[in-house]
Amino acid sequence: MKRVMFVCKKNSARSQMAEGFARHLGAGKIEVTSSGLEASTVRPEAIATMKDTGIDITSQTSKALNEFKSADFDVVISLCGCGVNLPPEWLERPVFEDWQLDDPAEQPEIFPRVREEIRERVTALIKSL
Repeated sequence: MKRVMFVCKKNSARSQMAEGFARHLGAGKIEVTSSGLEASTVRPEAIATMKDTGIDITSQTSKALNEFKSADFDVVISLCGCGVNLPPEWLERPVFEDWQLDDPAEQPEIFPRVREEIRERVTALIKSL
């Protein structure tokens, strides 16, 4: 089973939504977690927009990347263009992608659009594994 890490700046919105979709769509196929360059809290808008899809992420928590070891993951996905700020060992995993999605925390009205972009990308990622 492939182990996937979604990483973003604060692990509060994009990476949390990606984790939620991956857990739901990849159940039994992948193990998934998310983290941030720094930990914060899961944004209520992320929880609400995911609830609109029938996926509950209220039990997810914000975690810092330094709580994990890169060697424990097969796939590392950056959702914010923060790949340039990741320690090199995270970039050297078998699969590394930098999706560079807009930050809905800066513009809460775009949460639904960003959520759908994440859903499409997570679906494609799971199929590719």
